[in-house]
Amino acid sequence: MVGLSLHSIIPVRTEPKESAEQSTQILFGETFEIVESQKSKVESRWRYVRLDGDGQEGWVDAKMVTPMTDKEYRAYKTAYQKTAIVAFPVAYAVSENNGQTIPLTAGTKLTNYHEGRFEVLGVGFRIEPSMVIEKPLELNEQNLQQAVRFFLNTPYLWGGKNALGMDCSGFTQTVMSLFGKHLLRNASEQVTQGRAISLLDNARAGDLVFFDHNDGKISHVGILLSTNNSQLSTSLNSKLSPLNCTIVHCSGRVKVEKLDEKGIFSTEIKNIECPNGIYTHHLVAIRRV
Repeated sequence: MVGLSLHSIIPVRTEPKESAEQSTQILFGETFEIVESQKSKVESRWRYVRLDGDGQEGWVDAKMVTPMTDKEYRAYKTAYQKTAIVAFPVAYAVSENNGQTIPLTAGTKLTNYHEGRFEVLGVGFRIEPSMVIEKPLELNEQNLQQAVRFFLNTPYLWGGKNALGMDCSGFTQTVMSLFGKHLLRNASEQVTQGRAISLLDNARAGDLVFFDHNDGKISHVGILLSTNNSQLSTSLNSKLSPLNCTIVHCSGRVKVEKLDEKGIFSTEIKNIECPNGIYTHHLVAIRRV
């Protein structure tokens, strides 16, 4: 059995209860398999699901699930191969069926899109065309700086991947989707994608940068924003030194910080021993997807 999200977001939880940890979110228009299990039969208020997009699993509130027939699912997945995508943190779609407004977050894919209109299961929606891109952006430093500008200061939220709250890998997954890059959900999974870049000197804007806490376990990810050889000024933060690479990442909030071969250097955290700032994340890998 398969389902569809017709909500802006659906929280996915680690246990079938509202107080459970949120592991990820399902965006409007995303599909998922409803996995039958002995426990799900008992928990009638909840459904255990596996997301089609990145394979994440967890519990969702049953009343937020829209079931699909096999025929509807096949037709929808065909249409989903060629979609437009919401490029700004929040856009608003209006249902032609009842006039209700639905906020859509960046990364939301729109099926059967044409000139400000898209359709889901026979229901038409209108959306401001300037909020949508019909093909992926070219991944270069200039486009990347423009794209991430709108996400700056989005607060950190464990399991989040929308403009009102994101975790580090939810941020990278969402932003990179604007460039046609399909990432898995968690930093420990994203580090398996693409190809390794051996040195920071060989990296370029758009590369994923991974970190640990000196324990060998990937715990954080960000996007390389500019390099030492950058031709662009670091306009997102005029205080950054042009002699350092910069990274955009979500740690506390989405922000731009300095990066070198050691890791992320934060000027926000200071003490008597380190009056200029400290290293907060240890660099372990760079991947190009």
